[in-house]
This record gives sequence, C-alpha cells and structure tokens, in this order.
Amino acid sequence: MNGKMANKLFFDTYALVEIAKSNPNYEKYKEGINILLNKLNLMEFAYFLIREKREKEIKEFFESLSRFNIDYDNEILIESAKMKFRFNHEKLSFVDCIGYNLAKKHNARFLTGDKKFKDKDNVEFVK
Repeated sequence: MNGKMANKLFFDTYALVEIAKSNPNYEKYKEGINILLNKLNLMEFAYFLIREKREKEIKEFFESLSRFNIDYDNEILIESAKMKFRFNHEKLSFVDCIGYNLAKKHNARFLTGDKKFKDKDNVEFVK
C-alpha cells in the first residue's frame, strides 16, 4: 500500500457513528486523514443522531462533513448492485456497497467495523 492510500479512507456510516460515540479505537481517524464519504452515509448518520436524541447536532455535522462528499455515477451504482447480488447471503446494504465501491474507485480503504466487511479486500476493519 502506498503512502497516499494509507491516509485516504472512505468513512462508512459505522465509522462516523463510532467517532460520534467517542470509541477510543477510532481516535486516530480524527486527524491527518483524507476523508471520503457520500451523502447516503450522512443520511444514515442523521438517522443515528435522531435515534440517539441528538437531532439538534445534524445540521452541524452535515456542514462539517459535507466537504468530504464524493458523488457516485452509474458505473458505481451498477457495480454496487452486482456486489449486493454476489454477496446476497450476507445481506449487505446498498449504501454499504456504494461506499465500498467508491472507496475502490478513489484508491481509498473502506473504514468500517461492520463484520460483514471484515475479510473483504481494501477494508480497514476497526471495532
């Protein structure tokens, strides 16, 4: 893995939630990282904040995290549908498949603690 890719991570919603919950295992991901994510992850993160009765924090998080947003194209959507089908028995979400494929497209590792991704290529797995 080259140095550029080492600091470039696609933050799965799992990672965003763990950071918001102050999980010490995610402390090192708060600085010095080239963060990538997409608006679908922000939507899932907003749901987490609502569920945790932290709704008033949504706007602040969206404003601070939106600058890391990368968009997806038809190719990513098609690859994600294929991935969801290929791993159908694992019940991966479309949002996770899109994030995983965006990470690959942008030469970034997929940061997550989702056990469904533990043994997949290009994943930085942190519980």
